[in-house]
Amino acid sequence: MTTFYRERHSYQYSPFIRVNFLTEEVGELSRAVRAIEIGRDHPGEKVKDQQELQANLVEELADTMDQVLILCSKFNVDPDQLMTASERKLKKRFEK
Repeated sequence: MTTFYRERHSYQYSPFIRVNFLTEEVGELSRAVRAIEIGRDHPGEKVKDQQELQANLVEELADTMDQVLILCSKFNVDPDQLMTASERKLKKRFEK
């Protein structure tokens, strides 16, 4: 994936700016989830069917993941470590 992102000049921005891009994508993901869960009531916006809503959700999840993967690369973090770290943290948090 690094080559893919480099060819599209995704590494020209600092991590600080990249986090702002991530924030933007999370906002778009929030809008996609809202549209599925409670609908949208925005004048002039086309009402989407369930298939379009799902496709938009997948697109926004992917866009968010792109930003996370670029940040992983910039900080030399293996993306597989993210799931392992999350699982470890949650297991520790919910130990009985």
